[in-house]
Parts: sequence; C-alpha cells; structure tokens
Amino acid sequence: MALDAQITADDGESLTEDQIRQTLAKGLGNRFAGKGVLVLIPDHTRTLPLPQLFRLLTELLADTQNLDFMVALGTHPPLDEAALNRLVGISYGERHLHYAGHRIFNHMWNVPNAIATLSELPLEKVKEIAGDYWHPSLGGNVPVRINRYAVGYDHVLICGPTFPHEVVGFSGGAKYLFPGISGPEMINVTHWLGALMTVLNTIGIADTPVRQLIHEAAAMFPIPITLISMITEGDGLAGMFIGKYEETFRAAAQLSSQRQIVWHEQPYQRVLAVAPPMYDELWVAAKAMYKLEPVVADGGELIIYAPHLDTVSRTHGKRIYEVGYHVRDYFLAQWERFSEVPLGVLAHSTHLKGSGTFDNGTETPRIHVTLASQIPADDCARLNLGYADPAQIDVAQWQDREADGVLYVPKAGEQLYRLDSQRI
Repeated sequence: MALDAQITADDGESLTEDQIRQTLAKGLGNRFAGKGVLVLIPDHTRTLPLPQLFRLLTELLADTQNLDFMVALGTHPPLDEAALNRLVGISYGERHLHYAGHRIFNHMWNVPNAIATLSELPLEKVKEIAGDYWHPSLGGNVPVRINRYAVGYDHVLICGPTFPHEVVGFSGGAKYLFPGISGPEMINVTHWLGALMTVLNTIGIADTPVRQLIHEAAAMFPIPITLISMITEGDGLAGMFIGKYEETFRAAAQLSSQRQIVWHEQPYQRVLAVAPPMYDELWVAAKAMYKLEPVVADGGELIIYAPHLDTVSRTHGKRIYEVGYHVRDYFLAQWERFSEVPLGVLAHSTHLKGSGTFDNGTETPRIHVTLASQIPADDCARLNLGYADPAQIDVAQWQDREADGVLYVPKAGEQLYRLDSQRI
C-alpha cells in the first residue's frame, strides 16, 4: 500500500526545511479541516527537531478545530510547563499568546481517572504471539487501556522518530499508543515479553512478537491514526514517512536499518559508551548498553560513561534498588521472590544487565556492565553493577584504539552496533 508522502535524503545529507514542509503538506494538508486532532510526540530523551516540527504542524494544520500535543511518556517522569515549552521550542509568552489554542500536556500512566479501558487481549492470543518465548510470568488476559483524552479526538497523529529498540525491535509507530499513552498493563507485558526474548534477539528486528502484540492492541483503538515517522542522523532528518501506521512504520524501520546500524568485523573487550545529557536518569541512559551489547566480547566490559547522571529512576528507583540488576534467568528461577515486582522494572533490570545464565544459584552475566556517574560506588554494589569514578576516566585514551579491542562511542544510545557475523 502506497504511503501518503515520503522523502529520503541522500547519504550524508539532511532534509531541508522546505523538503520537510512540502512532505508534511502532501501527507497532511487539507485532511483535517474542522476536526479535533491530537499529536503524540516524544519527550526529550529522543533526538528529533521537534521545535521545527511543532511550528510547521501548527502552521500547516491551522484549519483544524483544535490541534493539541500529548507527550507519549510511557512511565517516564512528567514534564513541567517550562520543560514542555523547551521540548517544542517556545517561550512562556508564546505558549500563552500565539499558541494559546494548543494544549500541550503529559500522558499520566498512573492516574486511574486519566485511563480508559478499550478491551483486553485474551491469554490465548498473548500465548500465540509470544510463541516459544511464552512464560507464565506474563500473566493472564491483558487489559488494553489508554489515555482517556486520546479517544476524544477525531484523529490522532503520531509524530516521532524510529530507532533500533531493545524491547520492540524498532521504536516508533503504534508504540506511541502502547506503551506510549497506555495503562500500566500493556507497559509491563510488552516490556517483559521483550525481556524474555532478550535484547540480543530483539533489537534491530522489525517484526517481533512485541510489535505484533502492540499492533493487536492498536487495532482496538477507535480513532483513525496517521503516522509521521522520521529517521534522524546527527541533528537533522534523513527521511520522513507519512501514512497508515503499519505500512509507514515498516518503511521507516527499513531506512533505520540502513542508516542507524553500525557494523563491525570483530567484538571488543572494552567499550566506553558515552551517555548524552538528554539521558537524565539511568532508566534511559541504559540505552548506551542496549545499543552496544551486541559488539561486546564474551567476558568483556561496557562502561556507561555519564558524569552528569545522579539518579537511577525518578519513577521506579525504589523498586530497582530493592531488586538490583540481574540476568533474565535469575528472576525466572526464583519467580516466587519477584512475582509482585512490576514487570517493567524487571525488564529494565535484565536489559541493563544483559544476557547470561543462572545455574545452581550462580549468576553469570555474559559481559560486565560498569557505571561511571555520580551514583556512588556503594549504590552500584547494591544495584549489582560495576563502578568507575568518572573523574578518573581520560576519554582521550579511549579514542582510536579499535585495533586494541577498545571501542569509544561519543554519543551512545540511538545507533545500534552489531557484528558482521550477526547479519541476517
């Protein structure tokens, strides 16, 4: 099925503003006159020229009855008004004058009266989708619940980037509904199914069981959806695709696989993964591990270098400190100890610890994960992570040493690193 609009920049180039405007106009123009439209957008932990897109969308869709923007946070912390303004690139004065007609607000996953129930995914359907990865820890029927305000519009636009992703294979698309603006049940089940599969068997694969689960739930959403999916390179856009969410996601994932996967011949014994400042808690800075785990040699070490970081998770920190970071089988072998812990927390734990085994009471991670941040050594020990003092790391000594089995990645977390031997 043809998309409504699409454009791809030449290798090494970014789309110009005129190209972006023309593509948005072709895909969206004159379609929503007099209608109520909700745009789902990412938070600050995704690279995207959102201020530019916000301005263009409000100009091009000026004929809507109302055009609002919701940040599809999942369980990320809500943004205050100043942070919301920065996210879309406007001042306090602009927010309350020129853009006063546009509501800009957070998804609130844990506020019961903000969530509406659509239906449920039967246990047998979840088992069918999970296949060989099914485990009783996934539970029974899964309530399909979503932000109550989203079902009050005539049309929903999903506007976000697509990257290789640890839980679903590639991010974007209907993921902005589930788990982006969903209730906790779909958040937990999708993340735990991804953990049962492991990052190495998921990331960089477009058609995964988690993606299928998301599309099953999205089919229950009663409002028409249009996807605007983009591929970023540096600070610009390498491509833009607009259309129905399934076809558009596939087109975006294909370009992402070409532009956002870096291939290496040999694995590395040591990797320094620099987490950028946009990752302001370990919950998201862990992406520096997810995207690089495939190129770390068995028994090797990956250091998440984040001197700015002082928080594990504002939302889930208490639970994470109680559980620590462990390989998947550590939890499955002792499920009675952990069955009351939210599945999303356990998923994050296993994703950051990486693959490994738990045999006869001994946990053996495939690689060693070390944290170099403001989180102190005692906390790292409690969390079952290695510790390094960031002040003692000379970044210059890590550069240009690939021949020595050392890899330095100056902005980790979005591009996926894989070995040539892992090509499908």
